[in-house]
This record gives sequence, structure tokens and C-alpha cells, in this order.
Amino acid sequence: MLGIHEIWLFILSGVLLNITPGPDSVYVIGRSMQMGWRGGAAAAFGISCGCFFHVAGAAIGLSALLMASSTAFSIVKLVGAAYLVVTGLQMLWSRPVLAAVRDEAERSSLRRVFLQGVFTNALNPKVALFFLAFLPQFVAADAPHKPFAFLTLGLIFIFTGTLWCLVLAAFAAKAANRLRQSEGAFAWINRALGGLFIYLGIRVAMLETR
Repeated sequence: MLGIHEIWLFILSGVLLNITPGPDSVYVIGRSMQMGWRGGAAAAFGISCGCFFHVAGAAIGLSALLMASSTAFSIVKLVGAAYLVVTGLQMLWSRPVLAAVRDEAERSSLRRVFLQGVFTNALNPKVALFFLAFLPQFVAADAPHKPFAFLTLGLIFIFTGTLWCLVLAAFAAKAANRLRQSEGAFAWINRALGGLFIYLGIRVAMLETR
């Protein structure tokens, strides 16, 4: 009814893309090592919410605007890059806090991790261009409701991606459970995450429209 074809191939392709190591996977693993499973889960759900912005954007044509307008692309690119670099610097300069913190402080940290996941993904124009290129391959050219078709495919992709990230979070948290009891190890995890954010910011800033 929506004009979606070969949905089984879309799901298979989406799963393979989701399990391919990338910045999102590294971020979830890092947060899981730093804060345990809940930290990784917060990162995973934040990434998924940020991904939804791109799905909605593809559905209404925002991604097409980013590809057509070099000015719009540059603005989104630079805002996203600046956010990533600033976040990375804050993590490099922050003092480590062990896992045994008070519940209120931990909830606040989880909120920050979630929002960082949202903005990291939502402000990455490469993700917008990916959905613009990937989703139309599985929607018929004469589909009567293309926006709804794009939205449906995007939600399926987000669902499988979220499940995979939660699995990664569980494994990473279990493996790092002992490491997180050491303040020195915790500090190095925090620095590694900060360096990752700065690296991603530089990569985003160097993106060009193809």
C-alpha cells in the first residue's frame, strides 16, 4: 500500500549496516565501559532519537535541501562539528567520578549521555545524506505516499539499530565492570571518549557533499 518493495532485503541490509563498526557503536561501547549498561542504553536511545530527526527529514525533503544547498549543508556541518569538539574538550578536562555516585548525580549523567547521543547523531549531515541515498532504493517511484513509506522504513532501521546497540552495551558493560572500579582506568576511558568526540567533530567538519 505504501509502495515499499523487497522489505526483507531492506531489513537484512539494515541489520548488516547496524552491526558494522562505526562512530555510534564506539560511542555506545565507550559509555557502557564508563557508566555501565544504563550509560550504554542511554547513549543507544539518544542515538536512535537523533536518527529519527534524519528519518523525518528524509520524509519531508530536508535531506534533499541539504544536498542541494551548500550553504545549508555547511551550516549544519559546522554546528555539529563545533558541538562534538566542545563536548570532547569538556570530557578531556573533566575530573573522573567513580561508578559509586549518588543516584541523583547518576540520573543527571544519564540525561547528559542521552542528549549527547541525540545531538551527536542529529547534527551529523552525513547521516542525513545516508538516509536520502538508502531509503529511496526500497520505495517505488510511483508510490502514492512516499513520506509515510520513508518514515516506515526509517523506523524499522532505527528499531534494529537500537536492539544492536543495547546488545553492545550489555557486553561492554559486563567486560568493563572491574575496570570501572579503578579511578585511573575510568579517567583513561573518559579521555578516550573525549578524543573520540574531537575526532568525530573534525571528521564532520571535513565532510563534503558528493
